[in-house]
Amino acid sequence: MMRAIAQGIANRGIMPWSRRAAALLPALLFAAPAMAQEEATVSAGDTAWMLTSTALVLMMTIPGLALFYAGMVRKKNVLATMMQSFFLAALVSVVWMVAGYSLAFGEGGAYVGDLSRMFLAGLGNGWDAPFTLGSGDGAVAFTIPESVFVMFQMTFAIITPALATGAMADRLKFSSLCVFTVLWSLLIYSPICHWVWHPNGWIFGMGALDFAGGTVVHINAGVAGLVGALVLGKRTGLGHENMAPFNLALAVIGAGLLWVGWFGFNAGSAGAAGGRAGMAMLVTQLAAGAATLAWAAAEWMTKGKPSVLGAISGAVAGLVAITPAAGFVMPGSALVIGIVAGLAGFWGATALKHWCGYDDSLDAFGVHGICGIVGALLTGILAYGPLSATPASPEGIAGSFGQFMLQLYAVLATFIFTAIGTFIILKVIDVVMGLRVSEESEREGLDVSLHGERLG
Repeated sequence: MMRAIAQGIANRGIMPWSRRAAALLPALLFAAPAMAQEEATVSAGDTAWMLTSTALVLMMTIPGLALFYAGMVRKKNVLATMMQSFFLAALVSVVWMVAGYSLAFGEGGAYVGDLSRMFLAGLGNGWDAPFTLGSGDGAVAFTIPESVFVMFQMTFAIITPALATGAMADRLKFSSLCVFTVLWSLLIYSPICHWVWHPNGWIFGMGALDFAGGTVVHINAGVAGLVGALVLGKRTGLGHENMAPFNLALAVIGAGLLWVGWFGFNAGSAGAAGGRAGMAMLVTQLAAGAATLAWAAAEWMTKGKPSVLGAISGAVAGLVAITPAAGFVMPGSALVIGIVAGLAGFWGATALKHWCGYDDSLDAFGVHGICGIVGALLTGILAYGPLSATPASPEGIAGSFGQFMLQLYAVLATFIFTAIGTFIILKVIDVVMGLRVSEESEREGLDVSLHGERLG
């Protein structure tokens, strides 16, 4: 099917453009300045910025996402919800070291890496030298050690499945979540990461743009969450019992930590401390602000009052949407992306969910899936060429119909692969060990039934 789609695009004259774009991507997706081979020294400034960015992104999961999600569930599920984010940070760290990094960033082929880097084999070779991703003409040269790159990418691998848990909150067995996370990280996340961010990856080679994770993280997590919500079914008592958030103050603190941490997420994806990182940080702030205002305005007009939950959800919607575009757009475009994301996220978390009838508990798909799609597509329209310009290509990549079609192709490929793969993994786990807690456990609360603890 993919070959047929690719052939159709080629027949419309888009693929020749994508081949030209793909030749530029080593310098476009990762903005670290290429170093001459004789200058085999690490940049202290770039390394310091990437270490800082790594810590910021990890903070997004613990405690940011843990607090954000915990504040939106009922009191009886607060500890269990926080445990999910905290425990996944530990679990995925080990999975990434054992095989995830190798499958994502090993040489491999167009669709997945290989197992040559299992347990981070080879990391000791040139451990204090600049790191080069890939080999040959398409190789991407960084000015940081590979250990920093491994750790930075690990934080992305951690937060992605943690985001998906929001759609399945209040009813997923903890043991099943652990098994699901291991399998999903290796079989879904790592291959898509390879497609998009490794020079050998087929989406990378096609020329689609994803600066910091619109497809790899947000569409991926959102679709996984949606499938999980559909497979698990609705929460017991939904529509009849009070499902109001226990403590929105926790959610506001979590959202604030996510907002600040997102600077590491987006500006850190520049791979270096430079002008492009600075622009990525600026547009991230503007998109978050615009989306907050747009969501609040939509809520004000339709419900009569702007809510705290709506404001923090709007901020996250803008942060999600600017993620794939952060290194490719200017401030004016960031405002457009933020406004569209705020409105789209509001629609996804309210009207869409109601019309389709699924129970996306904490709007993982409504915010991350929908706004990830919005951001990825708008990148293809609003990309500003000079931001991605190189000496070899002074025009860079600008928004165009051709680029939009490439973005659409990448979005559809990610959506389809994640949906099918996630469904298969969940159904296998359901057959082998079950996915959902019993109705009695769900009514008692997951804090007590799964972890034997409760808030005072």
